[in-house]
Amino acid sequence: MRQTLDFLLNDWLRVEQLNTRARFAEHSAETYGAVLDLAEKLAREKFAPYNRLADQQEPHFDGERVHLPEPTHAAMRAYAESGLLAASQDEAWGGMQLPCVIEMAAQSFISKASVAMSGYAMLTQGNANLLMAHGSARQREVFARREFEGRWFGTMCLSEPQAGSSLSDIATRAEPDGADFEQDPLGPRYRLRGHKMWISGGEHEMSENIVHLVLAKIPGPDGQLVPGTRGISLFIVPKQIVDASGELSGERNDVVLAGLNHKLGYRGTSNCLLNFGEGRFTPGGRAGAVGYLVGRPGEGLKCMFHMMNEARIGVGLGAVMLGYAGYEASLEYARQRPQGRAMTAAGKDAASPQRPIIEHADVKRMLLAQKSYVEGGLALALFCARLVDELHTAEPEAAAEAGRLLEVLTPIAKSWPSEWCLEANSLAIQVLGGYGYTRDFPVEQYWRDNRLNMIHEGTHGIQGLDLLGRKVVMEGGRALLTLAGRINKSIEAALQRPGLSELAHGLAAALARLGRATKDAWASGQPEEALANATPYLQAFGHVVLAWIWLELALAVEGVDSDFAQGKRAAARYFHAYELPKIEAWLAVVSRREALCREMQDAWY
Repeated sequence: MRQTLDFLLNDWLRVEQLNTRARFAEHSAETYGAVLDLAEKLAREKFAPYNRLADQQEPHFDGERVHLPEPTHAAMRAYAESGLLAASQDEAWGGMQLPCVIEMAAQSFISKASVAMSGYAMLTQGNANLLMAHGSARQREVFARREFEGRWFGTMCLSEPQAGSSLSDIATRAEPDGADFEQDPLGPRYRLRGHKMWISGGEHEMSENIVHLVLAKIPGPDGQLVPGTRGISLFIVPKQIVDASGELSGERNDVVLAGLNHKLGYRGTSNCLLNFGEGRFTPGGRAGAVGYLVGRPGEGLKCMFHMMNEARIGVGLGAVMLGYAGYEASLEYARQRPQGRAMTAAGKDAASPQRPIIEHADVKRMLLAQKSYVEGGLALALFCARLVDELHTAEPEAAAEAGRLLEVLTPIAKSWPSEWCLEANSLAIQVLGGYGYTRDFPVEQYWRDNRLNMIHEGTHGIQGLDLLGRKVVMEGGRALLTLAGRINKSIEAALQRPGLSELAHGLAAALARLGRATKDAWASGQPEEALANATPYLQAFGHVVLAWIWLELALAVEGVDSDFAQGKRAAARYFHAYELPKIEAWLAVVSRREALCREMQDAWY
């Protein structure tokens, strides 16, 4: 994996070009390499050896405390001590001022070693990053700084039992805490009451405190909650009450674990139902969980999208690395497992030696599919991270272009790896055969862990609605046109290379087909008709993007004669030959605005 990672960073994304910018001027190839070495060592020594243990000894609640295996505590201590939680932050905040693309490359090792254990870090980092963007100076100093130091951990509390993904229907209330509620140094102080579901990292004892970022609604003058998303505000709700300087008061906030969710996978991450303001604890002598407003009232969802979008790319990376782990395990197995003989006259002799299964064409197909999914998915995640660096440090025109590309690619960065790197894990099980279905080998756990990624941080259906309903039509389709312009530049370059012209022609046709389908979907102007087939559109869009990524990677190894380069070319050819043709079936229903699914009646089932 390291060779592929170095190739993507250095030969394709040209990360050394970032060092010409003031923010990254202190860095070099050597410092980037040292960070990757650190992450790789941490993953190898503190996370990977205990991934199975974290799965087998899932979090349990004894009525007072949530228990996790000690190696999880040790791994998170080591992660905090490494400084990686603040890797991209300013030096004044204890950070290294690393580019986002290097930070994500480092995270890839941790996610591959144990995606469930690494979830605590991803949530804490995303929580603190949101506060750096939208919190007050005091909130950043008290809460974000301690999260970057690893003293406090963080969560995001969005869903509710009755609302699920429909955030407009949340019912958690936040009411001003006294007449002087606006005078608290930590921000306007409210009391929250309600229930939050599916809260990863919601209860544990690995840190001094847990910083919950909670979506809730502030009642209007009539005491009623404002319907829809415009009534949602965002609050910091710490597990332990703190004073204005950030010191723990010794008083517990009214945030109580109602129960743990026991999952198919991701068992190493505690996942909780939390009750806010049920009265078990009474901070300040009053009922209700103390929370501090972040930003302005009614802008909670806008603020939370900062963490949600970051988490979506992080979820995509986690899905990639689970797929990568399965690919490597099945590749090793295929090289060692003897079974069957050649389809020749000599092979019919039962006395002749069996050959490794990697020599069978169908096993090669499955391994090539995995390679194309996981290496393409890793390239996509790192490309998005590189866009984040452009957004924040490039000249205004280039930064604006990066922002548009991020808008349209974020649903793909989350959804495509979640679906196709899960398929990579399924193929890994298939390569191992019956052994793959047992717990004697790790691939079954990789599949179980990966199955969650199509659900959390916005389900597949939600990503499709976001892509077709918002991203490709916003500003008159400007983001889509920006992406198409980038793809066409790659096509033009590939057309000049005889070995790549066939791939270029195929991608050009696919891009044109996607454009026609986008127009066809909205031809009637009726959202219900256009969006009924948003998920097939999402699948096709993702495959076009990945075909472009693979054309880019093929261009990057053009003229290189090595096994490594040959492998990249083979994966590119595989994706274009076996995967890209699938888009026609997906886009056909989009273009004709197929009505079957939206017209289906309950009674017909």
